[in-house]
Amino acid sequence: MALRRRDLVDDEQVVLNLHSHAKVMLWPFVLFLVLVAGAIATIVLSTNDVVTWVILGVLVLVAILGVFWPWLRWRTHSYTVTTQRIADRSGIITRVGRDIPLYRINTISIEKDLVDRVLGCGTLVIADATEKPGMTLDDVPRVDDVHRTIQQLLWRHDDGTDDGEQPPTEPRRGGRR
Repeated sequence: MALRRRDLVDDEQVVLNLHSHAKVMLWPFVLFLVLVAGAIATIVLSTNDVVTWVILGVLVLVAILGVFWPWLRWRTHSYTVTTQRIADRSGIITRVGRDIPLYRINTISIEKDLVDRVLGCGTLVIADATEKPGMTLDDVPRVDDVHRTIQQLLWRHDDGTDDGEQPPTEPRRGGRR
């Protein structure tokens, strides 16, 4: 579930709202096809009703654990880029999230293997100026476009000079006006 309007602060707007690339559902989909084939074979070939129902029950349990649960995890994990932060939210029962304000970001790296390059997705690794390790956004669709959008957000207020200005969108500190 992405950030809701009530989660945004004043003057903050959602720029990108993303889920991981659908490639993460490839193996659960293959398992689903195998389970459907197994269910059809069981119904067609089985002569004993009790055995048929036991096998179908096992297939349904495997479908819940191997297909439905991964799909639900995929649908409830989101990445949101706003005009002020990057948010990572996940969790089915217990929601977990982490936000990195844009002004805290030091570097953004892209990682793409061969499959990612073919599918147009990849991993963004965001290093920030805190004690915690950076944020890793796995299997981001259109990763190059997302990377470019974040870069534009980071530097839209930068005039290109190194005159001691505050980092982009950094809140004012006490005493300085």
